[in-house]
Amino acid sequence: MGIGISASFWRLLVLLWLLTCAILLQPSTPDPDDEACLTHLSESLQDPNNNLHNWTKTTFKDPCGGSASYLEGATCNSGRIYKLSLSNLSLRGSISPYLSNCTNLQSLDLSSNSLSGPIPSDLQFLVNLAVLNLSSNLLSAQIPPQIALCAYLNVIDLSDNLLTGPIPPQLGLLVRLSVFDVSNNRLEGPIPAALGNRTGNLVRFNASSYVGNKDLYGYPLPPLKSKGLSIMAIVGIGLGSGLLSLVLSFSAVCIWLRVSEQNMTVEEGKISQLMPDY
Repeated sequence: MGIGISASFWRLLVLLWLLTCAILLQPSTPDPDDEACLTHLSESLQDPNNNLHNWTKTTFKDPCGGSASYLEGATCNSGRIYKLSLSNLSLRGSISPYLSNCTNLQSLDLSSNSLSGPIPSDLQFLVNLAVLNLSSNLLSAQIPPQIALCAYLNVIDLSDNLLTGPIPPQLGLLVRLSVFDVSNNRLEGPIPAALGNRTGNLVRFNASSYVGNKDLYGYPLPPLKSKGLSIMAIVGIGLGSGLLSLVLSFSAVCIWLRVSEQNMTVEEGKISQLMPDY
């Protein structure tokens, strides 16, 4: 009796072990968010050199399993995409706002391409994002302040683009930020104090992070040089213009009087010649 119970017990343990192994070895289910992320990103990009040759609808369905694990520029962890590195691939087009579907993304590098258009504010939903490198593109419009909601951001490199407007002061709230570069854009206005004059243990950024923006000013850049004329200069120009006008007017009157006088003298001479002698 005891031997029969023992055998049944061991058979049960073996069965449980086999079930556990089957569950653990079962392929992870592809994440539909990652599929949507890659599909829309692919549609927003132009790839003239066919560098993303294996970016197809088939691979998007399971980007982190089987042969699709070698998806160009994508790195997976625990069945989710956590890194996209598509640097220097001659890509054109725009950045899809659906990148926000890759919610496990920790590093996004689209640098050294020819991407244009704005930086999508939807990137705010990449709450795990630590590295954002969009440098050396043709991105325009303003820097979306919403990216400050990515609290884990450690690197922001937006240099060498066509970005305009002010630097959002909200970016100064990113306490993990250790690399910040917005140089060589068309930014304007004051550098937020929370970025330009960071205190405590926060990493400080020098002038090289901001150079190449002619209308950007404030520490660590020099003060903005005044483009307008001073009041004294304006008054001086006004007085000078008035004096010049007065001199020209006076000269014109003198010349007119002189010419008139000469004409009168000539006319008087003609009249005296016509008059008879008495």
